[in-house]
Amino acid sequence: MNAYYEELKTYIEKSAALGTALSMLHWDNETLAPEEAIKNTSGVLGILSGEYYHTAVNDKVMELLEKLSQPKEQETLDWKEKAIVKNMAKDIEKIKVIPAEEYMEFEALTSEAAAIWAKAKQNDDYASYMPTLDRIIEIQKKFAGYRAKEGQKLYDILLDDYEEGFTTKELDEFFGRIREAVVPLLAKVREKGEVDKSYNERFFASDKQAEFGKFLAEYVGFDFKRGVLAESEHPFTMEFHNHDVRITTHYYENNLESSIFSIIHEAGHALYEMGVSDELTLTPVGSGTSMGMHESQSRFYENMLGRSKAFWTPIWDKLKDTFPESLCDVSLDQFIAGINKAEPGFIRTESDELTYSLHIMVRYEIERMIFNNEIETKDLPKVWNEKYQEYLGMTPPNDRLGILQDLHWSGGSFGYFPSYALGNAVAAQLYHYMNQKMPIEKLLLESDLSSIREFLKENIHKWGKTKTTNEMLMEITGEPLNAEYYITYLTEKYGK
Repeated sequence: MNAYYEELKTYIEKSAALGTALSMLHWDNETLAPEEAIKNTSGVLGILSGEYYHTAVNDKVMELLEKLSQPKEQETLDWKEKAIVKNMAKDIEKIKVIPAEEYMEFEALTSEAAAIWAKAKQNDDYASYMPTLDRIIEIQKKFAGYRAKEGQKLYDILLDDYEEGFTTKELDEFFGRIREAVVPLLAKVREKGEVDKSYNERFFASDKQAEFGKFLAEYVGFDFKRGVLAESEHPFTMEFHNHDVRITTHYYENNLESSIFSIIHEAGHALYEMGVSDELTLTPVGSGTSMGMHESQSRFYENMLGRSKAFWTPIWDKLKDTFPESLCDVSLDQFIAGINKAEPGFIRTESDELTYSLHIMVRYEIERMIFNNEIETKDLPKVWNEKYQEYLGMTPPNDRLGILQDLHWSGGSFGYFPSYALGNAVAAQLYHYMNQKMPIEKLLLESDLSSIREFLKENIHKWGKTKTTNEMLMEITGEPLNAEYYITYLTEKYGK
C-alpha cells in the first residue's frame, strides 16, 4: 500500500468514528432524547464537531492529499483509494474556508433547531421558530460566501452539495418542463371525478400500524439485524455505516397511508446504505453518491413498486387481517385507486406522484429567493401560501400545514429539496430501463423483490460515492438524466 495513503487512513478512521458519534447523538435527539436534554447535548455536539473539523482540516491531511493527487502516486492507488482521495479533497475544500469556531457554532445551533422547529410546528407558532431560522439562513449565506468563486451564485453552491453539476440554470429548465406537463395533466385528472378513499380516515391503532410497518419494511428487504425502525415527528433515514442504518416513521391513527408509504420510502433509502460495499463503508465514499440518486431509490420503492397493484396483491390479506374492522368493506382495487389518487394537498410527504414535484417547486423557488436576498424570513409564510395557491390551487389554513411542515431547513439543508424531484426523474428512467431487463410486475406478484434489489445493489448501491449520478445512469441506461422518462411515466399512468 502507498505509504502516504497508509498515513492518511489514520485520519480517515478517526473522522469516521467522530462522524458516527455525531450521527448517533443526532438520531437520539430526533427519537428518544427527553426534551430538556437538547440544550446540553447541543454543546456536546458542538465540541465533537470541532474535533471532527480539526481531524479533517489540518496541515498534515492537506499535505498528504496534495502528495496523493500527484500522477506518480495516483499510479500506486487502486480505484477505491483514488475515489477516497478525490472525495476527501473535495469535502475538505468545502469546509476549510469556514473558521472552526463558526463551524462548531453552526453544528450546535442546528442540533437545537430541530427541537425548536418540532415545538413550533406542534403549536402552529412560526414566530417562535423564526429567529432560529433567520440565524441558520444568515450563517449558511456566510458559509456559501466563503466558498463562492467570482460571479458564482450562493444558491448554486448549496445545490452542488446535494447534486453535483446541477445549478439554477438546469433546475429552472427542469422545473419549467415539469410545470408545463404536470399542471394541465392534473387539471384533466381532477375533471374525471373523485376517488373515494374515505376508508383511509378510519381508526387504525398505532400499535397495529407499527406491527404491519415492521412486516412491510422486512418485505421490501430492510434487514433488522442491521437496522432499526423508530418513531419521530418527521420520517427520516440515518446511516452510521452499512451494518447500522436507522429509519423512522410517524403514526397517525386516522391516516393509514402516511406510515405505510413513509416506511417504504425510508426503506428505499436504507437499502441503498445497507448495499454499500464493505470496503467502502466508514470511508469518505461510503454512502450514497448524491441526494438525487438517494431519492431515486426511495421514490422507486415508494411509487414505482409500492403503489402498484402487483406489489399489494400478495400482501393484501395481511393488511386486511391487521385491520379487520377498518378495512372489512374495502377491496384491493379500491385501495389501489385510493393510494394513487391525484389530488392537491398541503403536505409534501403525503402527496401523490402527480402533485409531488409541484410541492418541491414551491420550496425550490422560495430557497432561490432567500439566497438571492429577495425575501426575509418574516415574509416566508405569506410567499409559501401564495405559491401553493398558484401551483396547487389551495392556501394552507395555518403554518403547521404550510411553512412549518418540513424539518430540512432546521438542519441548514438548503439546496436539498430539488433532489426529491430529480430523484423522481432518475427513478422513472431506471424503471423504464429495468422493465426491459426483467419482468418487474411478475416478480412483484410472486413476492420476489430479490432480483430488483440485487440489480440496484450491483449497479448503484455497492459503489457508494465512487461515481456520480450521471456516470451511473450512463453506465446503466446509456444516457444521462433525461426528464422525459418521468413525464412519460406520469402521463401514461394518470392518463388512464
